[in-house]
Amino acid sequence: MTKSPSSVQALYELCKKTFSPGGAPPPSQAVHKLCSLLNTFGPSDVGLKVENSEDDRGHGIFGLTSFNRVARWAQPITYLDIYECDSFTMCIFCFPTSAIIPLHDHPGMTVLSKVLYGSLHVKAYDWVEPAIYQKSIRPGYPPVRLAKLTVDKVLTAPCSTSVLYPKSGGNLHSFTAVTPCAVLDILAPPYDEAFGRKCTYYHDYPYSSFSTGNGAKIAEGKEEEFAWLSEIDTPNDLYMRQGEYIGPAIEV
Repeated sequence: MTKSPSSVQALYELCKKTFSPGGAPPPSQAVHKLCSLLNTFGPSDVGLKVENSEDDRGHGIFGLTSFNRVARWAQPITYLDIYECDSFTMCIFCFPTSAIIPLHDHPGMTVLSKVLYGSLHVKAYDWVEPAIYQKSIRPGYPPVRLAKLTVDKVLTAPCSTSVLYPKSGGNLHSFTAVTPCAVLDILAPPYDEAFGRKCTYYHDYPYSSFSTGNGAKIAEGKEEEFAWLSEIDTPNDLYMRQGEYIGPAIEV
């Protein structure tokens, strides 16, 4: 009797049919198919075990000394590479509690994210078009650009797959782990500076920080739906390590 292919193999095959190196967003029907498949995924489908949230409250099994508390918060985010080609990347991010991936963009990319276990706070923006800029607070720094808040919520597994597009769906986002959690990501096409797909990090400032004479016409009472984003260097405290993917192998 022939063994049925793994969920990861099925996902790879569907991604291969859906995405191309050019990076044009696929038809909505194709994205819907991918989301439907991803919605069935749990930790065991990719060789993960659910982290115990009881042991990850800032002290857990280590006790309450200040040294151990610092060490606990300093745990890295683990990156697991499942598969990558010119058209797409399949990968997993495993977060300890309170770990953060700061606000960053996905230029010209479509990204599907599925929380496999735990709870993750997602905050995401899209650029306001046409672009509206304002001088930075600090001389010599790049101008800030106006963006609209599109997502600001906690995702708790099991939950639906999230999708962002080049110009919608929250293309600039940040992740903060509310509990230990893991996210399966499909990035299409992958980051590649040679093709203008560089990952840029940002700091978000409240709309009121630059609200005078900037030409932005925001309806009264809607200010909290907008922010000014300032490009920053890759944060020094972004602590990430490469892990080994031990889930089902993909047959290419």
